[in-house]
Amino acid sequence: MQIHTKYLEWLSASEMHQVTLNWHSELNFIKDELIFFEDLIKSYTLQLINSSHYEKSKQLVDKINTFQKDTNRLLDIVKTHRNSLQILVDGVNQLDKEAAYKNEHKKLVIKLNKFKESYSQFKIIFFKHIKSIIKEDKQKRLLNG
Repeated sequence: MQIHTKYLEWLSASEMHQVTLNWHSELNFIKDELIFFEDLIKSYTLQLINSSHYEKSKQLVDKINTFQKDTNRLLDIVKTHRNSLQILVDGVNQLDKEAAYKNEHKKLVIKLNKFKESYSQFKIIFFKHIKSIIKEDKQKRLLNG
């Protein structure tokens, strides 16, 4: 994913504020989604700890825990970043601080895009794994009648 950082330099303070609000919303959604994944895992615990699925399931549970920590950390970073936006709108010329804020914003764009890409890839793997377990479970129930 290529990000055009030159474009970011032209964002206004209100546009950056809106971007940070969007990040906050997306991260909160991910946080809720991860809770759903945990509930899904609890629903299929017996199947997940089956020896043929255990290792993959353990990796996915570990990954969920990592994403939960990363999401909370990113939420804190975004909140702090949003609260620091006043440096651009306070009417005081602080060119060094304003440039540093914009640079931090660019870095956050890159960091959050990488995080969302990684999370998206994880979801694909997670759902394939759960889907295969559900399918297998249904087949066993049909055979056992």
